[in-house]
Amino acid sequence: MPVGPGKYDAECTKALLDTNAACTVLIVLGGNRGNGFSVTSRVPVTDDSLGLARMLREMADQVDGVS
Repeated sequence: MPVGPGKYDAECTKALLDTNAACTVLIVLGGNRGNGFSVTSRVPVTDDSLGLARMLREMADQVDGVS
């Protein structure tokens, strides 16, 4: 995963702070700065306790219509 500033980091960080979440993931399609994504986390993103990879796989399966 890329590390460093992204197109939508400010919005993702705002969501993290507004929700007091451990981690936020923002996926933007057709935004005013183009497509992009941002991940902001209070703990290392590689921390398996977040379940981030599992959740993204489940989301991808749902988008593909696979259950």
